[in-house]
Amino acid sequence: MKTNDIKTDARRVIDIVKDGGIGLVPNDTGYAFVGSSLEPLRRIFETKMRGSHKRNAMAGTLDMQRELHTLDKRAQQMVDALVLDHNLPIAVVAPFRPDHPMIQKLGPELLRASSAKGMIGVLLNGGTFHAELCRLSYEETVPLLGSSANYTGTGSPFRIEDIPDELRKIADIEVNHGLRRGHVYQRAGTVINFSTMEVIRIGGCYELISDVLRRYFDVELPADPGLATLPSGHLNEFALKGVE
Repeated sequence: MKTNDIKTDARRVIDIVKDGGIGLVPNDTGYAFVGSSLEPLRRIFETKMRGSHKRNAMAGTLDMQRELHTLDKRAQQMVDALVLDHNLPIAVVAPFRPDHPMIQKLGPELLRASSAKGMIGVLLNGGTFHAELCRLSYEETVPLLGSSANYTGTGSPFRIEDIPDELRKIADIEVNHGLRRGHVYQRAGTVINFSTMEVIRIGGCYELISDVLRRYFDVELPADPGLATLPSGHLNEFALKGVE
């Protein structure tokens, strides 16, 4: 029995987002809002009461990330190893090519809301639905930008039913694929700046990501102080406050 129609659901989301709508979609690290243009992303930002120090994240395929980011060979090998060899979700922050078609689609104001210090974050390998959605995004040059479907500071939701109704109402389409596998971490995805190897957020699969980077690349990431001490996982929550 088929339980999730991934291809059909992804097609519907892309079509709605392409037309200026908002999608509420699953990935392995939780549920997120996505949009592709300034107005829907502004609505997401305002409804979530998101702080000015926050940025939109981009969802993408590994091929898109390789084209978009300007990482050195070793840093890209780390990303490739995490995604291809170890099948781990990871958000990669790195400098980007301003002439890339995805960036050109954003426009100056949306780019400012989605980048800082010449860098942009791309979520990779977020599960089967995420992969299909990002494949369509890449093939049709439809940027997918957004953030977790929560009020700022309240933690990533792992079930649609955990999202407040006031937030769910802004979505033009919902895709409910049940409990997300990242729920065991009770944090959103891990975010690393691969140009500096700075950990921005300790999140899902962090202990596995740390092990891969230590074992194969001699990179020692900071220890996780634990959920009770650092529930959000952010090591410097307001690092981008006032930063363009």
